[in-house]
Amino acid sequence: MILWHLLFIALTFICVASGFDWFYFCSTRSPVLRDLMFPSAPIGALVPLALPLILIVSGYINSHARISLTGWALGQAAISGSLLSSAYKAFTGRVHPEHIIGADISHVFRFGFLRGGVFWGWPSSHTTIAFAMAVTVFTLFPKRRWRGGLAIAYALYIGLGVSMTIHWFSDFAAGAILGTIIGRVVGNGAVNGGPI
Repeated sequence: MILWHLLFIALTFICVASGFDWFYFCSTRSPVLRDLMFPSAPIGALVPLALPLILIVSGYINSHARISLTGWALGQAAISGSLLSSAYKAFTGRVHPEHIIGADISHVFRFGFLRGGVFWGWPSSHTTIAFAMAVTVFTLFPKRRWRGGLAIAYALYIGLGVSMTIHWFSDFAAGAILGTIIGRVVGNGAVNGGPI
């Protein structure tokens, strides 16, 4: 899967070098968009914490192994997404956008260990986790595509929402690719009965 990692690194380089990140940032500074998209940040933080636990407990109470397995798989996808995106952030130290248009800082990375922390930056953890969970659902329920479609719509809302509020577009794009990789691995592991 190293080629996928190289793809989102190259895509980020193209977005930054071409000026697309800055263009997208300037184009999405609207109070209306901000009001519509800002809830994506808290929702994207709460759902990965609550949903796996709710499914695990619900499956246990109702003696429904499939629900519990889904909860465990979503928990693994969320944790894996958080750890991998934080690892990238620890070494790239990308500066997050300000809420107002000022100087173009879309190209500022602070490469090195923990020069920018692990909570802000590239790739977007909100997006990585949302896509990891969504693709896991999509993989676990091949005959119920509406569930996967709903999960992907959720991930797109989270990713695009944070790209219009607290992240650059390339943070969203990289997180979507990384999350998709994680979701496929976790989902396939759960479907094939392997360790999840």
